[in-house]
Amino acid sequence: MTALLRLPAEQAHAPELQALARDDDAQKPQGWTLSPKAVLTYLLGGKAADGTVISPKYVGSRRLMETAVATLATDRALLLLGVPGTAKSWVSEHLAAAIMGDSTMLVQCTAGTDENQIRYGWNYAELLAKGPSEAALVPTPLYRAMQDGKLCRLEELTRMGSDVQDTLITVLSEKMMPIPELNSAVYATRGFNVIATANNRDKGVNELSSALKRRFNVVVLPLPNDMEEEVRIVSKRVGEMAGGLDLPVPKNVGDEIARVLTIFRELRSGATADGKVTLKTPSGSLSTAEAIATVVGGLSQAAWFDGGKLSADGLAPNMVGAIVKDPVQDKAVLEEYLETVLKKRPDYAAYYKALNDSL
Repeated sequence: MTALLRLPAEQAHAPELQALARDDDAQKPQGWTLSPKAVLTYLLGGKAADGTVISPKYVGSRRLMETAVATLATDRALLLLGVPGTAKSWVSEHLAAAIMGDSTMLVQCTAGTDENQIRYGWNYAELLAKGPSEAALVPTPLYRAMQDGKLCRLEELTRMGSDVQDTLITVLSEKMMPIPELNSAVYATRGFNVIATANNRDKGVNELSSALKRRFNVVVLPLPNDMEEEVRIVSKRVGEMAGGLDLPVPKNVGDEIARVLTIFRELRSGATADGKVTLKTPSGSLSTAEAIATVVGGLSQAAWFDGGKLSADGLAPNMVGAIVKDPVQDKAVLEEYLETVLKKRPDYAAYYKALNDSL
C-alpha cells in the first residue's frame, strides 16, 4: 500500500473524532457531525466520554476558539487573520474536519486565481458540442460546499485580486450563486459556510474591500504570548512531523528548541528577552511555523549526516534561511545581533560560531 505523505485531518485523527462522536448527545447545528462543545474539545484537547485522550490541535486562547466555533454555528463566514505562521490554516483544517468530517473543500488562493476557480468552470468540449448545460458545468469546491451543505476553506484570501475576492459577496450575503449562462442559480444548503484565512504581512497582499470584510467575523490569531507556550507548540509539532518522516528525536531537542526560539523571538520583537538591548528586526516574520521548519530541518540533518546528533552546526543553515530573506538588509541585522548579543552568551557560543560560518 502506498504511504501518503500527509493525511487530511479527519483521517489522521479519525479515532479521536469517532470517540467524541460516540457519546456526543448535545444539540448540534444542522449538518454538523459534532456539537460545538465537542468541536472545542477536539481543538483544545481533553478526554472523550470513553476516556480516549484528545490531543490539542491549537495551543492558545480558548476564547478565540469559542468565538470561531460559535461563528460557524451561524450563517456568518469566519476569517482567521494573523501574521504568517500563527496556525491559521491548521485551525481552518481542523475546524472543517471536526464540524463536517471533511476538510478537503479547499481553494488555495493565489495571484493567478480567477473567478472560474471560485464560482464554477466549464468543460469546453461539452460546451462547444451542446452549449451551456448542467452537464458542461464544472463545480468548484465552493459550489460543491453550497450544494452539499459543507464548509469551504479559502486559504490566503488576500492573495487573490480584489475583483476576484468580491465574487464572494453575493455568496456570503445572499447564500446563493447566480449562473447567468443557465438562467439559474445554486442555493446554499443548511450547514454551508466559509472559513477564510488571510495575512497582511507578506508582499503581494490585496486588501479586502469593506463590503467583503463586513460579511466575515474576524478572529485574529496572535503569535504565542510567552516562551513556554511557544516551546510547547514547537515541541509538539516537531514530534508529530518527525514521527511522520521517521526521523529520530534526540534527547537534547527540547534544549535546542528553546535556543532557536530565544533567537527568533528576540529578533522579531526587536529587543532581547530582558529588554536591555534594542535590536533591528529582519524583514521576515520568524513565526512559530518557521521555527518548526527550522528544527525539523535540523533533525533531518542530524539523522542523515551527523550521526543522530542535533547541534548548532546542523540547525544554523536552516536558521539563516529563515532569518535572511533579504540578502543585504537581513544579513546585516543578523550580523549585528550576533556581535552585540550572542557573542556575550557563553551557552550560545556554538550558535555564534555556526551562524557566522553559515552567513
